[in-house]
Amino acid sequence: MKLINRQSIHLLIIFGLLFSLQSNLFASPTDDTLPIFSLEYDPKRNPINDGLEALKIAKRTNRKVLIEVGGDWCAWCHRLDKFLHSNPQLKKDFFNTFVLIKVNVSEENDNKEFLKVFPPANGYPHMYVTDQNGQILESKDTADFLENKRYSVKRFYEFINKWKAK
Repeated sequence: MKLINRQSIHLLIIFGLLFSLQSNLFASPTDDTLPIFSLEYDPKRNPINDGLEALKIAKRTNRKVLIEVGGDWCAWCHRLDKFLHSNPQLKKDFFNTFVLIKVNVSEENDNKEFLKVFPPANGYPHMYVTDQNGQILESKDTADFLENKRYSVKRFYEFINKWKAK
């Protein structure tokens, strides 16, 4: 039996790592793999830095950027999170279409400097869709997703399908 030399072992390790990275790159985003700026409204975060990182991810993965403005104080923001978590396929399709940035708006930090380039929000949560270069494509009141005072899977899919990469 022929022994495997060091060079062969190194190549196997490299191919294994590349396969692992490729699998992660094309895997569906989950809470474990999402950037922290997609998971929480943190008044200490810098949305400009988060936005630049989101744009890089969007370019690499062919997605749009979705900026969700709200805060931990916002009941409808919590309802939106619960709605997405309770609809796993919708959540998967949502995160395969968008790189999400949650931007805090509160007394602690209103992020006025970041938000001054966006149309005003009528309520919270409010969403802005941008392309991979940061160009604003849509300002979206999340009340548009309501049906009988609840978030609607159908209305969310209409929104997702509008922005899904073709």
